[in-house]
Amino acid sequence: MISHYISYRTKILNSVFQKIASLAFIFFFISNCGNGQTYDSSELSRGDVRLMFYNCENLFDTDDDPLKRDEEFLPDGDRNWSKYRYWKKLSNIYKVIIAVGGWDAPEIVGLCEIENLKVLRDLVNNTPLSRIGYEIVHYESPDKRGIDVALFYRPDKVELLYSKAIPINFPNEPNHKTRDILQVKILTKNEDTLHVFINHWPSKWGGQLETEPSRIFVASILRESVDSIFSMNKNANIVITGDFNDEPEDKSLKHHLNAKLVYDKYEPGELYNLSYYLEHEKQLGSHKYRSEWGILDQMIISGSLLNKNSKLKTTIDNTSIFNAEFLLEKDESYLGKKPFRTYTGFKFNDGFSDHLPVYIDLFFK
Repeated sequence: MISHYISYRTKILNSVFQKIASLAFIFFFISNCGNGQTYDSSELSRGDVRLMFYNCENLFDTDDDPLKRDEEFLPDGDRNWSKYRYWKKLSNIYKVIIAVGGWDAPEIVGLCEIENLKVLRDLVNNTPLSRIGYEIVHYESPDKRGIDVALFYRPDKVELLYSKAIPINFPNEPNHKTRDILQVKILTKNEDTLHVFINHWPSKWGGQLETEPSRIFVASILRESVDSIFSMNKNANIVITGDFNDEPEDKSLKHHLNAKLVYDKYEPGELYNLSYYLEHEKQLGSHKYRSEWGILDQMIISGSLLNKNSKLKTTIDNTSIFNAEFLLEKDESYLGKKPFRTYTGFKFNDGFSDHLPVYIDLFFK
């Protein structure tokens, strides 16, 4: 097994450099995409800054951390996680990042369900992503399973000004732990400032109604941080992304984060959820539960980014879900397609994730 792993990893590192461009080309021109949609030339346009988010679905290393509940993803665990499977997973994730970028890797990459700094370093330094030169922003969170959020950025395209982890401390529930929110402040090449928030809100495990108060509380904490920025500058450029484990119309996002769903008038100091448009107008989804596609992975932006006269701007048509065919597989239980994930139950499936990536393009004036 060890020799197999070493030869496999060596083969990847030696051969895949020459294939990156062709892979990106092929992936972007696949015509059969998830949910019955087809890519056209407008969806292939590239902004000056492309920001993507991806739920990696359990990117764990193979080492036992006694402070985390990572037993399931150990060589002797229930999933028989191994170095071979770990490096296959890293290889798959790097391919997704390159494919989403098209001919040029995304300037900013938000991730969730990653275990620690080690897996992030392996991803950016020990796969062909090493040619991109990504820098890592990561803080260890108190999540009991040990999964965190993180961000990569390209220092040749953007400059990191500031970052911090926003802790989530549930009132009267000191043992209730979840992921921090990652806040990053970035300077773009056109000398404009961009605030980015990476999220992974509490899951619905235990029921929608029973767990909803947790997501509402996280929404209120995030809103406080957003209001702090708006109090200094109502025209601040803000992108909020992540896996919210709620839909755009749910209370946490619509009422407590106050991310608006109507785009006919854009106001400074307000947030707008562009993913609602993707779901209801384009009939797209990032995650499938049984037979239903929904959008848990979203792009929420400040009104200033929708102002066509801003130095940094976008439109409702410049955010999308990357649902290329190679990220999907046949859904034997509920028909159609579903995300091609790493495991089917406890069987290694050699896929990518149970979520699809989302991205947004920002343009300089």
